[in-house]
Amino acid sequence: MKTLLVTGGNGQLARALASLAPRFAELGFALRKIGRPQFDFDRPETIDTSIRNATPAFVINAAGWTAVDAAEAQPEAAARANDSGPVRLAAACSAADIPYIHISTDYVFDGNKGQPYVETDTPNPINLYGATKLAGEKKVLAQRVRVVILRTSWVYSAGGTNFVRTMLAASRKTDRLRVVADQRGCPTSANDLAAAILAIVERVVAGWRDAYGGIFHAAGSGDATWHGFAEAIFAGAARSGWRMPAIVPITTAEWPTAARRPADTRLDCGKLAATFGVRMPDWQLSLARVIEEMEA
Repeated sequence: MKTLLVTGGNGQLARALASLAPRFAELGFALRKIGRPQFDFDRPETIDTSIRNATPAFVINAAGWTAVDAAEAQPEAAARANDSGPVRLAAACSAADIPYIHISTDYVFDGNKGQPYVETDTPNPINLYGATKLAGEKKVLAQRVRVVILRTSWVYSAGGTNFVRTMLAASRKTDRLRVVADQRGCPTSANDLAAAILAIVERVVAGWRDAYGGIFHAAGSGDATWHGFAEAIFAGAARSGWRMPAIVPITTAEWPTAARRPADTRLDCGKLAATFGVRMPDWQLSLARVIEEMEA
């Protein structure tokens, strides 16, 4: 059986992909997760060693720097994780003719469009995190590898560090939460993103087409503000007896952060549907499933 290598160790997406290992096996792949210390963008030599040792037939890069505020204080580390590291991985894949899926972000946009972004819209990141992800996108594409870049948004899951778990944890300490209500995006379940990647892999192994290469938007259907997202989280949790805190809407200006956040990064995922037949589920339905998973 061929190896499908997933970077990102125990990150949200890597775990979600690992849960689909039996489905990948049906495609002829043994899924293998790899992370620190064996695979570490801070130690570039581990990238080449990992590819050489695993001899994968497919690579999914689910690793990266996702701490938006911390990137402002540690730009070099963020650049290694989101730019130079993934580019070196892409180059290794290109040299061995290995298909490569790379995860990027809605934060490559400035949020000023006023309607959902399509893949041909001009990026203009307003924070270092988005800038490093955009730089990585451009250089990965330049490697001429068989690459699919997926820009996603507001990823959450039953485990790891994410907005859903942060809200629930915060509600144990206070009965009043202040949540930003003037930033809008597309909440995305890591499980849904993993399922989309599985569908893409299935298409790619059936035969590469030029249309498969490039950038695609892959995020939950529908959109919300952080405040609306929080309300939905507690509405779902309340059905199982979770105490419902007061959720107070505030502006971005009332919640200062080290990194600026774009106001509206909704993603249009029509290209993903047209090319791969993948339509991401409604985020509210997926949220309900994740909350059930957490309770279980």
